[in-house]
Amino acid sequence: MVSGRKRKFNEQTALQAAMEVFWAKGFVGASLADLTNSMNINKPSMYSAFGNKESLFIKATQHYIENNMKAHLGALYAANIPLKTRLKNYMMSIVGMQCSTEQPKGCYLVLCQSEVAGGDIPAEAAKLLIDIEATPKALLAELFSTDEEAISLGLNENSTGNALSLYTALKGTASMARSKVPPTELEFVIDTMLTGVFSTGKKPAAPTPKLP
Repeated sequence: MVSGRKRKFNEQTALQAAMEVFWAKGFVGASLADLTNSMNINKPSMYSAFGNKESLFIKATQHYIENNMKAHLGALYAANIPLKTRLKNYMMSIVGMQCSTEQPKGCYLVLCQSEVAGGDIPAEAAKLLIDIEATPKALLAELFSTDEEAISLGLNENSTGNALSLYTALKGTASMARSKVPPTELEFVIDTMLTGVFSTGKKPAAPTPKLP
């Protein structure tokens, strides 16, 4: 039996290249020629390794989550660091990625999620983007609901609204980063949003004065 030809390209390298095309142009804007040229493979090789454009997009999106998003989460749960600092570190880590010169500006997910409403993204890919969009809001809401400091500050009382506020800020910084606004300016946006969120909580009780 004659075995099939071995692939002469690294699938992870090709997937990274495809991810960057989708990141720069979105699902709709990325043509097969754009993808195969960037991946440095021909169309038959792309179909053989990754399936059609939708399948490639799904794999590229999962690659983005694993390699570009999960690394930010550690900042939220760092020990012995105040909640506001943890949130800022998390958000600025994402802003740093959004503004990085090592890949397209902005956020892969924000760009592609904005295309879902137009109905041009196939159903399975659209569902993946919708499901992913719910994840950070749920994660932040859970943090506000369960973190001891958040509870002591009363931020758990509107955990969903607080989470939505921070997520909205990050979607905004993604758009501004794509417009080449530097992270030093976007840090002011993050600080302002966090100040607003924390001002809605209850102030810690003043310590009881000691009797002479």
